Amino acid sequence: MAKRLAGKPVVEKIAEEIGGRVASLADKGIVCGLSLLRVGERPDDLSYERTAEKRAESLGIEVRKTVLDEGVSQAGIEAAIDEVNGDESIHGCLMFRPLPSDINEQAVCDALATEKDIDGISSAALAAVFMDRDFGFAPCTAAACMRVLDCYDVPLEGAHVVVVGRSLVIGKPIAMMLLRRNATATLCHSRTKDLAAVMRAADIVVCATGRARMFKAECFSPDQVVLDVGINFDEAGKLCGDVDFDEVEPIVGAITPVPGGIGSVTTSVLMAHVVEAAERTTSA
Repeated sequence: MAKRLAGKPVVEKIAEEIGGRVASLADKGIVCGLSLLRVGERPDDLSYERTAEKRAESLGIEVRKTVLDEGVSQAGIEAAIDEVNGDESIHGCLMFRPLPSDINEQAVCDALATEKDIDGISSAALAAVFMDRDFGFAPCTAAACMRVLDCYDVPLEGAHVVVVGRSLVIGKPIAMMLLRRNATATLCHSRTKDLAAVMRAADIVVCATGRARMFKAECFSPDQVVLDVGINFDEAGKLCGDVDFDEVEPIVGAITPVPGGIGSVTTSVLMAHVVEAAERTTSA
């Protein structure tokens, strides 16, 4: 039976780390401010919004919500971003995506000030990840994966990590972050030849394709560490990951559950980024 890499201990550790820092900022008259910018009423956005609000409240972080109509124009959403950029009481902004199809999403992402881009959505923030620089913030989900690996003392130096999924949200940035820690990262995708064999050869596997229970027992081998980043719903409406947990859990050495794994840590990483952004304003 595999060890379950639950998110709860990681969440508790992050809360412990940043609690005193929030208090220290408050002593200086600085209340950490988080902007939640949402377009429309997508159920998954609303769910994440509630989770973020609850987590922020528990940590003493003030939340401001901006909700725009689904028919908002490019100029309208960019105006909202400009307001966030100009508000000194807001230290970080989470913009829910995807945006409506008629919006130039990358232009909106790039309009957000780098110092407030706490989810690594702008070209500048992503460039920092790829260039191995320390300005900006990495995408929260990729950073959450690293937090889980560190919390459970998974050795990275020299380890072979296979990342399945090449998005700019998870796959590409986490591959770069792993390389920075001296792991050997293999980035795979739907066109990778003999993907199952490539996955079986890894020490650590990160599954981030967004396809429910896509990865079965034949993709894994004993003693592997598996991070399941997928947040999906199966035919019965049950929340599940990219990995078929019931098939894979008896085989591997350790695995993150869904729910209760990477997703729960992502929100805490977001809060940690808000606090760090607020701290940077005191040293600017």
